Amino acid sequence: MSTTRAIRTSRIIKWAAIPAALLLSGATIAQASYSAFSATTSNTGNSWTAGTVALADDDSSTALFTTANASNLKPGSTGVKCIAVSSSGTLPAAVKLYGTNAATTNALSSSINLSIVQGTGGGFGSCSGFAPLASGSSLFSGTLANFATTYTGYSNGLGNWAPTGAATETRTYQITYTVDAAAPNTTQGGTAALGFTWESQNS
Repeated sequence: MSTTRAIRTSRIIKWAAIPAALLLSGATIAQASYSAFSATTSNTGNSWTAGTVALADDDSSTALFTTANASNLKPGSTGVKCIAVSSSGTLPAAVKLYGTNAATTNALSSSINLSIVQGTGGGFGSCSGFAPLASGSSLFSGTLANFATTYTGYSNGLGNWAPTGAATETRTYQITYTVDAAAPNTTQGGTAALGFTWESQNS
């Protein structure tokens, strides 16, 4: 074999060796991509639900005091009614009582004394079976006018009831009114109106 032919053959062998080397390298990479170990863990099915604050009373949309039981009043007239309020929410809360939509003529509300006592037993309209709480039963004692102007919303409302949210809880409120024996003659024909509102907010 001539020297020139030998050199040409050597070059062909060298260039032929390059694709072979690439194929071997690719085979090695491909084999490595299938030989990795792996493991996973997961926590599925997550969900969130908001708690509730729920308050209701047993008045069946009827006022405690109406023209049927609190009209034609005179000095010394009195009356008492109860209403049961229930908390059925799932969150701990605080319940407050305040007045709404107050109105009066001839300043009658300033001559009506109001007493609010909290306890158990009894229900709407009837205080049969009502029993004051062992402590902290008296919520208010004063004039209707004072209640209406002092306790106007949740932030300044009355009450220490704090339902836990673990189960439905009920508290009864005994509301008594008495027309002042010294009511002035100017209150004749006067009127007074007030809504009692209980509000619960989660704590």
